[in-house]
Amino acid sequence: MSASAAPAPLSRRRLLQLSGASAAVIALGITAPDARGEPLPHRENLFGLGVASGAPRPDGVVLWTRLAPEPLAEDGHGDMPRRSVSVRWQVARDAEFRRIVRRGQALAQPELAHAVHPRVEGLEPATDYFYRFVVGQQTSPVGRFRTLPAAGAAVDSFSVGLVSCQAWYHGHFTAHKHLAAEEDLDLVLFVGDYIYEYGITAANLWRQGVEVAAAHAVETETLEQYRLRYSLFKSDPHLQAVHARVPAVAVWDDHEVQNNYMAGSSASAIPDDLFAHRIAVAYRAFYENMPLDITALPEGPDSDITTGFDVGALARFSLLDTRQFRDPEPATPEEQQAEDRTMLGEEQEQWVRTRLENSPATWNLLANGVVLTPISEDRTDMWDGYPAARRRLLEAMSAAGNPVMLTGDIHKHVAAELRADASDPAAATIGVELICTSVASDGDGARTDNYTEDWMQHDYVRHYDGRRGYVHLRLTPQELTSSFYVVPWIEADDTAPKELSARFTTPVDAPGLIPA
Repeated sequence: MSASAAPAPLSRRRLLQLSGASAAVIALGITAPDARGEPLPHRENLFGLGVASGAPRPDGVVLWTRLAPEPLAEDGHGDMPRRSVSVRWQVARDAEFRRIVRRGQALAQPELAHAVHPRVEGLEPATDYFYRFVVGQQTSPVGRFRTLPAAGAAVDSFSVGLVSCQAWYHGHFTAHKHLAAEEDLDLVLFVGDYIYEYGITAANLWRQGVEVAAAHAVETETLEQYRLRYSLFKSDPHLQAVHARVPAVAVWDDHEVQNNYMAGSSASAIPDDLFAHRIAVAYRAFYENMPLDITALPEGPDSDITTGFDVGALARFSLLDTRQFRDPEPATPEEQQAEDRTMLGEEQEQWVRTRLENSPATWNLLANGVVLTPISEDRTDMWDGYPAARRRLLEAMSAAGNPVMLTGDIHKHVAAELRADASDPAAATIGVELICTSVASDGDGARTDNYTEDWMQHDYVRHYDGRRGYVHLRLTPQELTSSFYVVPWIEADDTAPKELSARFTTPVDAPGLIPA
C-alpha cells in the first residue's frame, strides 16, 4: 500500500495547548467572529456539496458546509485555493430570512478541506429554523432544522428516517429522493457505510447514465482520495436534499475506512503502523464531510463518535461505535464464547449501560453498525461473534424498558424481536431491532434472495426484504410505528416509486412487532 504524507498535525488537544480555546474553535472552522480570510476570486458553485445540520440540541445545532466549486477535483480540495476563506452563516425563523435570530462567521481552512462546523446556540427548543451560508456575493441553498424539545418536556411525536449503505456506483439514491420529499421528518439517522472505499470501475458501476474519471478507479487510501470519494457521493442531489431537510446524526461501520476492518487492524494484512495512517485520514475525512460536533474531530487514528441526546421525555438516543474498540474476530469457538470479549470496549459499554440505567425516557433507542439479532454463530463479524457482550447489552436494554436497536449493514430490511436470552427460544421478548436495507449497495435487489431462509427460519424474525429503501419511524408516548419502504429499481434511473414493504407497531411496555 502506498501512503500519502501524514495529515497536518491538527487536533483538539494540540490547538488547545498552543492557542487556548478561542483560537482552537477558529482553527477548526467553528467560529471566527473577527477573523478575516483572504478575498476569494469569484467562483461559481462554491456550495456544490450542499449544506447540512447535525448534533441537535434543545438550544441549537451544528451547521455544516464545505466550499468546493469543483467537487470532483482530484486533489481533494474541490479546486479551492490553499488559503482560508471567511464564511458567514445566518439562522432565521422564516425561509426568506426576514427574521434572522442568529448570525456568525467561521473560517474555512485548507487543513479541513474548507469545511466549517459552526455551533449555533441560544435558540428556542422545539422550534423550526432556516439557515444558510454566505461567501462574498454567493449564498448557499437554504437548509432547515427543528431544535429538540426541552429536557423532560412532553412530546406528542417524533419522526426519524433510518438509512444506510449508500454505494453511489451501484444505483441512484431514489430512497433519499422519497425520504426528503414525502416523509414527515424530524431527524435522519445514518447507520453506517456512508461511503465505500472500493475502486469504481466498469465492473461495479451499475448506476446508469453516469461516468467517473480514472481517479475513482482505485481503492481509497490517502486523505485526498477519501475527500474525493465523499465529494462524489455528496454530489448526489437527493442526498443533499435529505441533509438540507432535517438534522442528521450518524454512526460509521467499516466501509468508511475498509471492508471488515476492526479496531486498529486491517482485514487485508496491511501492517498496523501503515493502517493506522489510513484510519487517521479516513476518520478525518468523515469529520470534514459530516455535520459533527468538535468532539468527533479525530486525533490521529482515534476518534469519538459515541454520542447521545434526548427528545424531551419521549426518547433517548445513544449512538454506538462498533468498529473502533471491538476485540478481533474469534479464532476458535471457545474464544467466541469468552466472557470478557467485547464489541464496544469497556469504556463505551459502561457509558451506554449508564445511559440506559438512568434514562428518564419512554423509549430507549440505540444505533449501531452491525446486527444484534442472533442469526448464526458463523457470522462472527456481527454481534453473533460476541455473545457475552450481547448478553450484557440485552440485560441493560431490558432494564431500561422499551428498547429499540437501529441497524444497517446487511442491505436487507429486517424486523426482529429481541429476546432476553438469545440462546433460549422460550425467553421473553424485551425489545425490537429494526434493520434498514441499503440506499443503493448491491443494486436493485429482490424481495427474496439466497439469504431469506437464513433469516426467516427464526421465529423472532418478522420481516425480510432484499430491495433498496429506508425505514420511517414515528415515536409517540403510546407506540412506535416502523414503516419499511422499498423502491423497485435504482440502477436504471431515479424514477422508481416507493412501496410499503411492511409496517409494524410496538406498543409501549409491550415489546414486540404487531403487523399494521
